[in-house]
Amino acid sequence: MYAERAGAEYSSMSDPVFFRRAASLSLSDIVEITGAKAASGDLSATVDGIAPLDAGVPGTLVFLDNPKYAGDLAGTHATACLVTERFAARVPAGTVALVTPEPYAACAKVSARLFPDSMRPGSLFGATGISPGSYVHPEARLEPGVVVDPGAVIGPRAEIGEGTCIGPNAVIGPDVRIGRQCSIGPNATVVFALVGDRVILHPGVRIGQDGFGFAMSPRGHLKVPQIGRVIIQNDVEIGANCTIDRGANRDTVIGEGSKIDNLVQIGHNVTVGRHCIIVSQVGVSGSTDLGDFVALGGQAGITGHLKIGMGAQIAAQSGVMTDVPAGERWGGAPAQPMREYLRSIATLARMGKSSSKATKKDD
Repeated sequence: MYAERAGAEYSSMSDPVFFRRAASLSLSDIVEITGAKAASGDLSATVDGIAPLDAGVPGTLVFLDNPKYAGDLAGTHATACLVTERFAARVPAGTVALVTPEPYAACAKVSARLFPDSMRPGSLFGATGISPGSYVHPEARLEPGVVVDPGAVIGPRAEIGEGTCIGPNAVIGPDVRIGRQCSIGPNATVVFALVGDRVILHPGVRIGQDGFGFAMSPRGHLKVPQIGRVIIQNDVEIGANCTIDRGANRDTVIGEGSKIDNLVQIGHNVTVGRHCIIVSQVGVSGSTDLGDFVALGGQAGITGHLKIGMGAQIAAQSGVMTDVPAGERWGGAPAQPMREYLRSIATLARMGKSSSKATKKDD
C-alpha cells in the first residue's frame, strides 16, 4: 500500500536533474577537446548528453572502448561515437565516427566539459561562504571563497584554502592545513593532517586517527603513542568511508594523483606513491611502501613493512606477504608472480579432475 501511494505521489513530480548541462558541444568542439579524427560526417552537429552505447539517441555521444560491447555498435542511434580505428568502419550510417586511440578517456574529457559540476562535490546546502549552524573557531583562517555547510566544525588554527568546500557535519581538527579547490565530504573527519590542492574526500572519510600500534606482551598490550601526521598531496581522491591512520613516528603519505576507492584501510607510516590505484576493501598494513603507479585490486591485503615496486599490479583478493618487484603482476594468497599463480591453479584443477576420475573408477 505504501509503495503504491509513494509511486503515485512520485508520478506527479518532475524528475530531478542532478547535473545540469553547461552547454551543448558541436562535433568540431569535441574534436578539438579530444584530438579525435572524424572519419566522415557533419561536424556542425551538436550533442548535449552522454549515453551508453546501446542507448544512444540523436543528440548524444557514445563510445566503444571494450571490444566486449562491439555487438551493440550496430544498433546505436547516437549523433557520434568515439571509437578506435579497429571498429571505425562498423559505426552505423547516421552516426559520426570520431577515431581516437583512447575512447574512454576522450569521453571523460567531453563529459567533464558538458557537466562540470560532476567533477567535484560542492555544497549540499547550496551555500556560499560560512553557513549558519556551522562552527568555525575564531583562530581558524579561511581564505576568501571557502564554503562551510551547516554542522561543520573547524578547529583552532586550522587553515583552509580558497574554493574549498567543507560538507555538512565534517570535522576539521586543530592546526590542520587544507589547500585550495578541495572538497571535504559530509561527516568526514580530518585531524593531524596536511592536505594539498584539489583533493576530494568523499563522505565518511577518516583521516589522521590513531594508527593501530601496541607493544604486545603476555601481561597485556601497551598503547604506543602515534605522533606522526597524514600528508595528502595534490589531486588525490579518496572514496567514501576510507580510513587513513596517522603515522606512529613518521608520516603516512598519500602521493600526488593517487585514487583510492571506497572502504579502503591505510595503516600508519604507509607511503602510497604517485598516481596509484587502490580498489575497494583493500587493506595496507603499517610501514609498507607502495611505489608510483601501483595498482591494488579489490580486497587485496598487504602485510606490513613491505615494498611494492613502481608499476606493480596486485590481483583482487590477493594476500601479499613479501616484497613485489617493480612492474610485476602478482596474484593469489599467498601472492606470487601471476604466471606461477595461474600455473598452480591449473595444476590443482588437473589434480582435481584426476582424483574425480579415480574415485569413479573405484566405485
